[in-house]
Amino acid sequence: MKLRSHIITMTVLAVISDAILIPFYPQFFSARYGIDSPVHVGAYVAAISIAVMCTLPFWARVARRVEPLHLLVYTQFAAGTFSLLSDWAPSVEIYWALSMLMFMCKSSYLLMYPYMMRLTPKEEHAATIGILSVVVHFGAIFGAVVGGFVLQTWGPRASIFAMAAGDYFQMAVCFYLIRSGKIIRVNTGAQALAEATEARRVGLLARLPVLRLALVMLMFDFSAYLIRPFFALYWQKITGNDSELLSGMAFAIPGVVAIAALRLHAWIRARGGELPDHTVGNLLLGAAGLLLHAAPDPLLVVLGRVLYGWAFFQIIVKLEVNLFRLSTPQRYAQDYSITNFFQNMGVLLSSFAAGAIVNRYGLHLPFLLAAGGFVLTALLDRLILKVPSAGHMDEGGNAANANPLKEPAHAN
Repeated sequence: MKLRSHIITMTVLAVISDAILIPFYPQFFSARYGIDSPVHVGAYVAAISIAVMCTLPFWARVARRVEPLHLLVYTQFAAGTFSLLSDWAPSVEIYWALSMLMFMCKSSYLLMYPYMMRLTPKEEHAATIGILSVVVHFGAIFGAVVGGFVLQTWGPRASIFAMAAGDYFQMAVCFYLIRSGKIIRVNTGAQALAEATEARRVGLLARLPVLRLALVMLMFDFSAYLIRPFFALYWQKITGNDSELLSGMAFAIPGVVAIAALRLHAWIRARGGELPDHTVGNLLLGAAGLLLHAAPDPLLVVLGRVLYGWAFFQIIVKLEVNLFRLSTPQRYAQDYSITNFFQNMGVLLSSFAAGAIVNRYGLHLPFLLAAGGFVLTALLDRLILKVPSAGHMDEGGNAANANPLKEPAHAN
């Protein structure tokens, strides 16, 4: 098995491990600690985002000196250990502390994304990002379904064990790759030293295009994740069915749509076709899907999940492609940590907002606000996001125009 295949396998396990409890934190805290407050759930999901956004830049700096796969052996072992310790937590405060330490260590696996992109030719970035995006969606599918089944069948404790197993599996894969000599080193040698020196010289002004992209990502992620924490409860309410397994399957519909979209993209590329680029159109389509979520009819909600899943996949791929067009290989990890910080800020704000909105106005309003957020994201995309097209990139991955601050032709 090639290094790329191992990394994709690790990513699948990492996402599954993350997704096991994401749709079910209201049920988890209710069953384990007797806490039914939507505000508490929103605050907890927000705290996860804070943990990731604060620690990923630190791991990116550490990864300048330590090979990413070596780093993950230690961090994923620590994540699994903190996860197991959280099973012991006698109070919700101790559970918070131990699980946040777990997420802080777990966040280091995100370094595999820029690491893989450094090993991928520029012309293959869109296809690779599409695969990774579907991997994330597939992980959400499997994680949500497995999480609902495990929680319903064996209870909260088994969910914690399943999350820890994913962390230990990642550690084992990294250890195997190191011992087998299959890893490709990016932090050793004269070229790596020169690239690291060049990356440190990049100032704030030169990063302005990436920061503008990060702002668009923040707005998009805020809107997309506003509906996430309480969707399972909403589905159970409108269907009158309390099954966590069925609500997990409904939660995972966008992931199924993403897999179908990836296959369609591969079919078009195999025949030499050009993929249409309609970012604003996809955002408006996603907004329509979110509005359908607010209709108290399961069939309309399913249709809304399909439209939302299609739009979400298209937009995620486009935004990530834009990142690697604006960045250079030696800055991938640092620029990715910047955009990831803003993305997690969007998830953080949406988590706080979702809890407060549901607590005061009910379960339907987040869908309406998320639809408005998609429209605002489309406006930001038109007004501030300027990205060089693939035709304006040289072989080294840099914009053909040497001035990174000069406005290139809009490619969205």
